[in-house]
Amino acid sequence: MDTLIICIGNALAADDGAGADVFEELKRAGLPEGARLCFLGLGGLDLLDELAGEDQLIVVDAVQLGGPVGTVHVLDWHAIPVMGPRPVSGHGIGVREAIEVGRRLYPERVPGHIVLVGIEGAVFDQLGIPLSDEVRQAVPRAVNTIIKLVSNSAGDEDQS
Repeated sequence: MDTLIICIGNALAADDGAGADVFEELKRAGLPEGARLCFLGLGGLDLLDELAGEDQLIVVDAVQLGGPVGTVHVLDWHAIPVMGPRPVSGHGIGVREAIEVGRRLYPERVPGHIVLVGIEGAVFDQLGIPLSDEVRQAVPRAVNTIIKLVSNSAGDEDQS
């Protein structure tokens, strides 16, 4: 199964940099065959440009879902909240909304299996400060989660 992992985040904006840190850790860790890693400073509709008909999409971002700071959320497509007054992602348009646009414009490019790996953050509006300790400590957990998701998908394909 081909997997695209898109990490989103602004490393200059406190906890919003979680995706950037996960991206760097995944580059160092290496990924199973069939996985492609991409970094976007901003998410939104830009993520549609990266889709190439993969089977699985894993989006990694800092989120505000009401959990304790540093919680690593793993949300399947149906559990990703619809953007309300504040987007799930701090990038103007939520993951769910971007994928819905993609399904209308490029249905052949949108993966059938979509997962959001979100790290619960607290500070998104301050420039020039690093990740909070809780978010920084969550990065390795998120990386391990992503590697397991990719490996399990590859294993599912091998068993077919």
